[in-house]
Amino acid sequence: MELLKKGTAVKTVYDLDMIKTINLFEQVTHARVKEAFYMKDVLTFIVLEGDKFKALGKNLSNLHKIEQMLSKKVKIVEFDSDMTKFITNLIYPYRVESVVLNDKVVTITDSDNKTKGLIIGAKAQNLRMYEGIVKKYFEIEEIKVL
Repeated sequence: MELLKKGTAVKTVYDLDMIKTINLFEQVTHARVKEAFYMKDVLTFIVLEGDKFKALGKNLSNLHKIEQMLSKKVKIVEFDSDMTKFITNLIYPYRVESVVLNDKVVTITDSDNKTKGLIIGAKAQNLRMYEGIVKKYFEIEEIKVL
């Protein structure tokens, strides 16, 4: 997958394998995919608002089925037009005390140092990855963790 910048909009370009994977995911889950990418070794699907439970399936049956078919770990994130809810969905399973936007800077606050460290990652690579994903959909400058 590569990103092409045209003006200020970012367009995602998929290779044939990723297109096939997205099509398979949509056929199995009946959920509509907004975007798909690898976050480290986890294949992440961002599904449209309201499609998360359809994508997961009853008792996570769709999730387990797609993981078995692809032989990969899969994460399903529900898109939300509310940026703070989207960020909360994106960083799940990490739970934080607050996600606040102030002058195009998102501040994630939590008192647990372990959770903050996991969100940030080594050399802030996780944080920059989350930041890049959020920037595709919302106008922000950066994400900070306090």
